[in-house]
Amino acid sequence: MKEFDPVAYKKMVREYQENDDPTGWFDSIYQDAQGDYKAVFWADLEPSPYLVDWLEKNPNKKTDKKAIVIGCGVGDDAEALSTFGYEVTAFDISQTAIDLCENRYPNSKVNYLVADLFDYPKEWSENFDLVYECNTIQVLPGKYRVQARKSISNLLCKNAFVLVSCRSRKQNEKENEIPLPLNKEEIDKFITEDKLKECSFLAYDDNQTPSVPHFFAIYQKI
Repeated sequence: MKEFDPVAYKKMVREYQENDDPTGWFDSIYQDAQGDYKAVFWADLEPSPYLVDWLEKNPNKKTDKKAIVIGCGVGDDAEALSTFGYEVTAFDISQTAIDLCENRYPNSKVNYLVADLFDYPKEWSENFDLVYECNTIQVLPGKYRVQARKSISNLLCKNAFVLVSCRSRKQNEKENEIPLPLNKEEIDKFITEDKLKECSFLAYDDNQTPSVPHFFAIYQKI
């Protein structure tokens, strides 16, 4: 296992971004774990409590509802969705991440696969009842953040929900940070640009020391 160096990590990400290759560095993070999913520095190793809370309060009463997880990492959120009865597709651009998921959950019902948010299969368009996005947009630069948001919204079928979890920041602050948290104006473009309905919106500080501000938002395609 390669020890995580936050300074080197941010330098690497910035270099890829400056070379217009915003996702080329992802696989290296998983490769550094050397087959140990516990060694992925950003993995919580448990599903988001906000996702689980929503699933508990909004039970899935049908057996054919489809969910998709953006940038699934080591699979915690995808497995939670599967447990709550969804037919789950979980993708990541990193083959190593998908290998970690398949090794971690050898008997999983989740369909883990390698795919690109900017070039996913056409049949995915408007094909999912639930989309879960956690921390993907915030690690992308400039125009790719807009493209990612639009690609995420385009996955929704009619009446479907997208749950968006991310770090947050106030307007005009932390503008050179990696990852770059979303501000309220940016996340609101799910409403103003993609024409989704806001069902709920939570701004909160996590339990790290020091704490990190976050958004957890739920939108619906009407």
